[in-house]
Formats: sequence, structure tokens, C-alpha cells
Amino acid sequence: MIILAIDSGIERCGFALFQNIPGNPKLVDSGLLSTPKTDSIEKRLSNLKKGFDNLLQKHKPNLVIMESLFFFVNKKTFISVAQSQGALLASCGRDLISVEFLTPLQIKQIVTGYGKTDKKGVEKMIMMLLDIKVAPKPDDVVDAIAAGYAYCCLHKFDHIK
Repeated sequence: MIILAIDSGIERCGFALFQNIPGNPKLVDSGLLSTPKTDSIEKRLSNLKKGFDNLLQKHKPNLVIMESLFFFVNKKTFISVAQSQGALLASCGRDLISVEFLTPLQIKQIVTGYGKTDKKGVEKMIMMLLDIKVAPKPDDVVDAIAAGYAYCCLHKFDHIK
């Protein structure tokens, strides 16, 4: 199964592609989709959607994982993340690709064993678990990798019926 994990955002959107081999998830690719702050919201969402469409066409994932919008202090950030998720969900709907959501707490709990781990702790564990030599940058990419890895761990026994 090919899984595309997304850390949504209007300025930066991290992605990670996994080959979910039961009990041994493989990180295949990761990176960042970004939009200039100077562009209008419409143009930014359109460009983000085009970049996401390219990822879907290139990798043909069976499933997309996103971090659920759980809690935001900044309403403006919350709205822009929700808008970016809407654009991405539209692409998934068009291509009939299922989307599942994990909370930040779930992701941290699965990756580190503690649901309130800071970003550095998540980064260290991801590097260790996936044998990554150089820290992925920026944090959006790390978050996408963590979400994809967490999903793979949650479903490592799905092949056993």
C-alpha cells in the first residue's frame, strides 16, 4: 500500500510518501510544497492544489493521511490550514482516494511514546526509527513523515485477518 502523508498549511505543506510493508514502513520520498506570502489566497490555494495533484499523479497513493485540526490558538492560522486541507481534500475526492486523519497527540504518542513530546523529540525519533542521517527540514516535512509513520504503525497488522 502506498501512503501519502500531508502536513497541511497555506505557506508550507510538508509531504511524505510511504510504502507500507506490514511491520516495516519504508519512507520513499518527502518534501515541501510552498506558496509565496505575496500571492493572493486564491492563487496560493490553486498552486497548492496543483502541486498536490502532481504528487497524486506521480505516486498514485492508495491513501492520504492528514493531521486533524485539533487545536489552534491563532484563528487566522486555523482558517488557512483548514482552507489548504479543503483544496487537498478536493483532489482526493476527484481521484477517489480515501483520506484518514490522525490527531497530533496520536502521532506523537505512536512515534515517541509520549503525546506531548516537542518537535525536536519527534524529529529525533523519526530519524532513529527510519534511519535518516540528515534531519528533514523544515518542521512541516518532519510532521508529515511522523504522520505517515504513525499511520503505518497503527495498521501494521491489517494484513492478518
